[in-house]
Amino acid sequence: MKRTVLAVAMAATALTFGASLHAQKTTPVHPGKAGSPHIRTEWAVDGSNVSIEYGRPSLKGRVPGKDIDPYEGREWRTGADEATTLKTDKVLKFGSLTVPAGTYTIYTIPTGGTWHLVISKKTGQWGVPYPQGEDLGRAPMTLGKAPAAAEMLTYSVQDTQSGGTLHIDWGTTRASIPFTVG
Repeated sequence: MKRTVLAVAMAATALTFGASLHAQKTTPVHPGKAGSPHIRTEWAVDGSNVSIEYGRPSLKGRVPGKDIDPYEGREWRTGADEATTLKTDKVLKFGSLTVPAGTYTIYTIPTGGTWHLVISKKTGQWGVPYPQGEDLGRAPMTLGKAPAAAEMLTYSVQDTQSGGTLHIDWGTTRASIPFTVG
């Protein structure tokens, strides 16, 4: 009887919390041409499939904004080597920025104590130079302290009641932006 009640409680919990965000799946893509491993991380959020493929640079004792990207006011590929790729099979909305289903490139720009998420329509390129004039749009991110220092750049998605929150952790910094699906 106790096992049945426990099993039912576990199933109900899984259905309640698993309906909007499934576990993160990370797949190695290649070791990187300059030592930064490349991965693809995938999430299922509110019926959408979202993936980000990126190179994971390491700090190696360097200080972001001083010795390594991101630098104030400059576009950053927010990864290493090839440009960071966002794929979604449903419309995503980051604040007032609507991202239709498709493939895009992610950049960020630190300015005035915050970061801005930049979604570019240009895809398949090396991460630099930044493709001027190809923005789908930009949206402000919130800066905070990462829950743990990230030696390697890390993207993650946190489940929320109305979609998810994209987090980018680099050193002790966490840049975040909530999004909705549809």
